[in-house]
Amino acid sequence: MGVFGLRTSNPAFNRYFWKKSRYYSKTNMSIGGILLKSLCMLSLVALTASYTWHLFFSGVNTKWYTAIGGFVAIACSLFISFKHSAAKYVLPVYALAKGFFLGGISAIAHQHFPNLPFQAIGVTIITFFVMLSLYKWRIIKVTKEFRAIIITATVSIFMFYFIGWILWFLKIDVPYLWGTSWFAIGFNVIAAFVASFSLLLDFYYIDKQVGRCPKEREWLATWGLLITLIWLYVEVLRLLKKLAIRF
Repeated sequence: MGVFGLRTSNPAFNRYFWKKSRYYSKTNMSIGGILLKSLCMLSLVALTASYTWHLFFSGVNTKWYTAIGGFVAIACSLFISFKHSAAKYVLPVYALAKGFFLGGISAIAHQHFPNLPFQAIGVTIITFFVMLSLYKWRIIKVTKEFRAIIITATVSIFMFYFIGWILWFLKIDVPYLWGTSWFAIGFNVIAAFVASFSLLLDFYYIDKQVGRCPKEREWLATWGLLITLIWLYVEVLRLLKKLAIRF
């Protein structure tokens, strides 16, 4: 069961990407391989994020770094979506571009609310390990019904964001997204929880394919985890910022 024919809310883990590849490798996908690639890509994210952070606090206007980084990351994701065999070549570019974006928004948050980004990073890391533990110990079982709920919630949230961005571009205020009302905070809390539970879906599909898919698919798995982790961090950062303004 899924939404729009997808079995997971993360584009990297829908059935399109896990069809049998025409290319074969002598080794199969492994947890160790995914972990290594994920650490390497997160290092690239941290590299450009730190650089953008340094530029911002050196007095450089990082608006274009942030905007271009965001657009390049979106373009890379779209390219991987249509040409998934190129993931191992495009993913490093995605990670570097996403770092510019995250560095920009994090520096702004830190300027107004010192140490807020570090708190968001801490919450993201803790959430990741909590969700991994919940999955490994089968405290939360990833059933068809669970997947359907998370998929529906994720699609709905991104539709709200898409509409909100269009209205913002048209200079129409969208308080439920960008404001600090209780409704806006509640929406952000829901989005953060959905991002957290999306990690369980990522773990589920990786677990199902480890040892079965060719090793090259580790790049797709890494891409999927990056998408969810970065989404979770952004939601946590936005939520903490709204709470800081409110209180």
